[in-house]
Amino acid sequence: MIEPLGFTRNSLVTSLGTIVYYEATEAPWVKAGESFGDRQTLVFLHGFGGGSSAYEWSKVYPAFAADYRVLAPDLLGWGRSDHPVKNYTPQDYIQVIQEFLQQTCAQPPVVIASSLVAAIAVRTAVQYPELFASLILATPTGLSDFGEDYRSNFFAQLVSVPVLDRFIYTTGIANTAGIVNFLEQRQFAQARRIYPEIIDAYLESATQPRAEYAALSFVRGDLCFDLAQFMPDLTIATAILWGEYAQFTPPAIGRRLAALNPNAVKAFVEIKDVGLTPHLELPGVTIGVLRGFLALLQ
Repeated sequence: MIEPLGFTRNSLVTSLGTIVYYEATEAPWVKAGESFGDRQTLVFLHGFGGGSSAYEWSKVYPAFAADYRVLAPDLLGWGRSDHPVKNYTPQDYIQVIQEFLQQTCAQPPVVIASSLVAAIAVRTAVQYPELFASLILATPTGLSDFGEDYRSNFFAQLVSVPVLDRFIYTTGIANTAGIVNFLEQRQFAQARRIYPEIIDAYLESATQPRAEYAALSFVRGDLCFDLAQFMPDLTIATAILWGEYAQFTPPAIGRRLAALNPNAVKAFVEIKDVGLTPHLELPGVTIGVLRGFLALLQ
């Protein structure tokens, strides 16, 4: 919810609602009168969780803005994008990602995505391979991989109770204590790396009107699936990075997923001493890994 220097806020209309996205359009990334010409486009897609938004990648994507066209959307139901009142499904986000890429990218971009959205990006690439140049995935997981059922989780069952779900969201997620707990328990390996700006950005997203609908769909498990069923059908060149201490989804799961399709998955890198979002926890290390992946996938 905080735009980096030189990035402006834009929007586009999809069949499910309006998407807000951020693009490098000003100095120091773009000079007056300069066009992007033949620059490759990088699209950064954030994951899901209490208060998620494009901010999740904001410490990484400016590092590429001098050499690439960079786009970072708030996905439907998150950040500053529309928050339709509905139960969200994976197909909703497949449709939104498809329409976003079609409307913003004249040539297939490199899509860089995180966690559950990275898994949804795999499914989108299986359905629409012509829209992707390559994939870079940070901890891609359907959260029900290899037959594990996320919805059997006690918390997922608890937030499936009507009325109680809204109470839990308001008191346990959409406040400073809830955001800090989520970041410490789910996203970061080292709590000392969480600073006030991160908390403020997540809290701003979590307290948007109707933000609870997408968030509760995620927590209930409505968006979860077995990514292992889709990995063998992926034809797009892909590289994967994985945090050593990713909660619920250890690197061993990632290596199993990568092994399902060695023809598509060109690299797998485990980043030490980080959790689910290495791009927020150790952005400099993540930038270095991404640069290596981009060179590999050219």
